[in-house]
Amino acid sequence: MLKAIIVDDEKPARSELRFMLDELGQTEVVAEAASVREAIEKLKEYPCDVMFLDINMPEASGLQLAEALQRLKFPPAVVFVSAYSEHAIEAFKVNATDYLLKPVDSERLSQAIQRVREHVTLHAKVQKLERIPVEKAGKKILIGIDTIRFVMARDDYAYLQTDTDRYFSTVSLAQLEKRLDGHGFFRVHRGYLVNLSMVSEVESVSGGTLLLSLDGCDEKIPVSRRRVSALKKALRL
Repeated sequence: MLKAIIVDDEKPARSELRFMLDELGQTEVVAEAASVREAIEKLKEYPCDVMFLDINMPEASGLQLAEALQRLKFPPAVVFVSAYSEHAIEAFKVNATDYLLKPVDSERLSQAIQRVREHVTLHAKVQKLERIPVEKAGKKILIGIDTIRFVMARDDYAYLQTDTDRYFSTVSLAQLEKRLDGHGFFRVHRGYLVNLSMVSEVESVSGGTLLLSLDGCDEKIPVSRRRVSALKKALRL
């Protein structure tokens, strides 16, 4: 199911769109925002596949937000929902996936969702194609980012664990964290970076910390106390 954030300064408009999305049953609205600033904060807390954006809002417009989103490595799809048709050309200049006119028609909304689904599928394929150079037995190897379970720091270097093997990298954990930004990895500890999509079990331990079990790994990953709250939000626990 697609995850969505609705951004509109009018609460009745947000409620109506949420109701229509719930009726169609293909999208989960994870957050709402009444302004661009609030939308940015919500996106940090609730990663989404699509933003449904009004254009005319106080302080900053939906067009400005859509333009800012394009600076992200993997921005959410944007569907504008506006009472005015004259902004459509500008909307597609900032890579809008669709442009809906208020009052929103259910069939057009369904078409927009299908376009978003195609957008998400395409970007997922691109993400899977990305690879990182590592070393094993004196050879340079390229491994797919989607195969990495976790990254573990060792002095100024790092080890990358997949479901089948562990690889050495001359790149530091901090540098790998930047490289993997936008791919669903989370810094759970000063020495560990974890692929959240691989987390299969979260175990509470004494001292208010956690241990993570990952698909395809016997090793359990510790979570530092100061990262517990942020991790729970990221995993929606």
